[in-house]
Amino acid sequence: QNSESKMAVMPVKKLMLVMGIPMIISMMLQALYNIVDSAFVSNMKENGETALNALTLAFPVQMLMVAIGIGSGVGVNALLSKSLGQGDKEKADKIVGNAYFLGIVIYILFALFGVFGVEAYINTQTDTAIVHDMAVKYLKICCIVSPGIVFFSFFEKMLQATGRSHLSTIAQVAGAVTNIILDPILIYGLCGMPKLGVAGAAWATIIGQIVSCLVAVSYLKRFRNVELKAHYFRLHRKLCLKIASLGMSNSLNQVALTFVQIVLNNSLTYYGALSPYGKEIPLAACGIVMKTNATLLAVIIGISQGSQPIIGFNYGAKQYDRVRGVYKLAIQCNLVISLIGFLLFQLCPRQIISLFGTGDALYFEFAVKFMRIFLFMVLLNGVQLLSSNFFAAIGKPVKGMLLSLTRQVFFLIPLLFILPLFLGIDGIMY
Repeated sequence: QNSESKMAVMPVKKLMLVMGIPMIISMMLQALYNIVDSAFVSNMKENGETALNALTLAFPVQMLMVAIGIGSGVGVNALLSKSLGQGDKEKADKIVGNAYFLGIVIYILFALFGVFGVEAYINTQTDTAIVHDMAVKYLKICCIVSPGIVFFSFFEKMLQATGRSHLSTIAQVAGAVTNIILDPILIYGLCGMPKLGVAGAAWATIIGQIVSCLVAVSYLKRFRNVELKAHYFRLHRKLCLKIASLGMSNSLNQVALTFVQIVLNNSLTYYGALSPYGKEIPLAACGIVMKTNATLLAVIIGISQGSQPIIGFNYGAKQYDRVRGVYKLAIQCNLVISLIGFLLFQLCPRQIISLFGTGDALYFEFAVKFMRIFLFMVLLNGVQLLSSNFFAAIGKPVKGMLLSLTRQVFFLIPLLFILPLFLGIDGIMY
């Protein structure tokens, strides 16, 4: 009850700090998993650049998994916070029960893809045997043993919807620290452990995600905002569809990024072979740039998702002035963060790229140029992402989906096919 009253009466700026900062940290730590894996495998003594390419090919599927998990969690968050704002505790309990059901379904789908779909997907991305084998090994582990990432996405959003974002952040930090500690041990074979290479990076990620999940569920059991009774776990088709629709605008944004990455990988491989750079350099550089961009997006998404339960709660309570105040403040914060990112990407690209191992002059020439061009318009990302989440929070998911699809699908993917025909791989025809 204290958490709910805080959502209704605490000053907007203070509430955004309380809710937003834990979410920013949480989203940055989520993005950190693949970045840390990439940093460690790229510094392997043997085949470091090859391993980095393998993780770049796996990255779109990992983004898709995060998209589906977090998107579904966002749907739970939006519906749960709105129901709590309306004082409908019975509905809130049913929402949580159905969230568990959806989590089981999503995990089964990920596991099936890990068993039957990973090799077929990687076959469409590369014909280099060693890259293929590394990517398949890494991605199969991440998909088949994925209950941690799926259920943590739901538990995290439940904690946020009840005003306890700081607890979800503690859970996320526990998993991220576990991953960072285990990565060098399992990749390089330290402390008496076998040297597992890219498989070690995958296992470090999986174990970290499971730790986060266990910590989050231990917090949920302590509170009584919602009750987990057996009859609430029965499937309610309308509730599940509502959760899916409210989370879809967020999911679609991430799903679209996945398809953008797949199209971009193929385009870089094809046009790279026709350029002085070859196939390997553009793919490795793209992986670094996309993961760096994911860190900035994590902050922007963190602000957006931190504001979502506040917007949903106060919209449900009909406190529309607070809704408008939160939206405006979140826009301002996202613009400031985007400006900082823009300046870093334009002024310090070589320093950022150097964090992921060393390369020759041709590698840095392409990577620096790619980062500056690809991330030139990051200033506008925050407005679009926040607006998509805003419409989901107030129960208008179709508008949120249209905003996501317009930027990522209707314009970007067609341009990835069209522009290289005229401008080559980096703006210059060879």
